[in-house]
Amino acid sequence: MSTARWCERFDIPERTWRRWQAKARAGGQPKGPWPKPAREEARELVLRHALAHPAWGHRKVWAMVRHDEHVVSEATVLRTLREEGLILPAHYQRERRKLAERRKAAFANEPTGPNQVWQLDFSEFETTTGGTWRLAGCRDYWSKYEHPFHVSPTANQFDAIDAVELALADYEAMFGHPMIEDCCRLRDR
Repeated sequence: MSTARWCERFDIPERTWRRWQAKARAGGQPKGPWPKPAREEARELVLRHALAHPAWGHRKVWAMVRHDEHVVSEATVLRTLREEGLILPAHYQRERRKLAERRKAAFANEPTGPNQVWQLDFSEFETTTGGTWRLAGCRDYWSKYEHPFHVSPTANQFDAIDAVELALADYEAMFGHPMIEDCCRLRDR
């Protein structure tokens, strides 16, 4: 297909096509990069708020920048955060909802109050000298309360038992009686 027919078919002026072609052959980009004065002007303020509060989304950062009396659009804040890699992908919330759905499906009866279901998990942290520490922690599923962590260089059944015992002792310190009494009282009702 000739260039003239191609340009006619896609409704592009042949002169424009020749200009783009010459620019590409010379090693330049056919278009851009365009100046971004609004982003450059607001970048420092946006990054200051975004780095101070990494859990915030672009709307909250935008509101705080506006509160600092800097007129900037929401889209400018979003683009700035995307350029810096500080914004979560769009499908992030969908993934979180799916995970929550799977967690809820794990229960025959969903917990309705605190201290009905506890979760135990191990986390691993490397030290600057090359060692590894493992933290075992219990948390209440319903209230998300974290009991004290058990720290050790291993992650075996003894560490899990120690973590649960530490959580039970924390429960007793908080409520003034062991958890076993609560369980017996609920069973007798």
